[in-house]
Amino acid sequence: MDSMENVKVFFRDIKFEHSVFALPFAYLGLFLAEGGWPRTHLLILVTVAMVSFRTFAMAVNRLIDRKIDAKNPRTQSRALPQEKLDSHFVRRVAIFSLSVFITSAWILGPLCFFFAPLPVFLAILYPFLKRFTWSSHAVLGIILGLAPYGAWIASRGEFSWIPGLLWIGIACWVAGFDILYALQDVDFDRSFGLRSIPVRFGVKPALGIAATLHLVAILAWAGVGLLTTLGWVYAVGVVTVAVVLLREHWLVHRFGLAKIDQAFFTMNAAVSCAVFFTAAADLCLR
Repeated sequence: MDSMENVKVFFRDIKFEHSVFALPFAYLGLFLAEGGWPRTHLLILVTVAMVSFRTFAMAVNRLIDRKIDAKNPRTQSRALPQEKLDSHFVRRVAIFSLSVFITSAWILGPLCFFFAPLPVFLAILYPFLKRFTWSSHAVLGIILGLAPYGAWIASRGEFSWIPGLLWIGIACWVAGFDILYALQDVDFDRSFGLRSIPVRFGVKPALGIAATLHLVAILAWAGVGLLTTLGWVYAVGVVTVAVVLLREHWLVHRFGLAKIDQAFFTMNAAVSCAVFFTAAADLCLR
């Protein structure tokens, strides 16, 4: 297999299109910090940092989990278990992506560069967590929640509750939908001694925990609107997100795992895009 084909297989395997979950929130942190459309060089650098970091994190995840993935019926078709990719190639992609991320963080400023090791450490830690704790959902949320905070720091070089509330909202939102996604693997995880909230507490309590986390996410994002005095357009976005999340839970409750792909990808892509685009529109209208 030539290098270009390897690249195509890799990006297909890590579901590159799922970058839509975190990228809009990184942009949101940047737009809020800049008070509107951001400076071009910041927009480009934040995009490069986000894409390179997610690529690194997914490569590391696939490498660390490749033996588990080979045994799980849901993940057996992934590239490494099927030997469609060589692990050495994935390691090279991870190293290259990490170097791009660190370089972009350095260009974005001393604070971004100083804190860059934190998400890197958490991305490496995350795949191991399910082997000994059910808290992996929260760590995944924390990782994605760092995106708007990093963008805010890149713009202003300071800390604030505005990206802090974005972080809390994203962390709860991601942890909630990761719990829903973990429902697919309950039987497999139990048989192989892997940990998750559905395994630890059961399916029905896990659904309740996910719903509670999503409620906190909505409240946190509403708090962002209050702190920034965003107007009615953003308020419509938050209400829309609440409706989307309600539908997500209804789909899982009504159809179980049959609708999990729609609930996971379509609904959650709508969440991140709705929050970002309504906030950006609100800022631009002002």
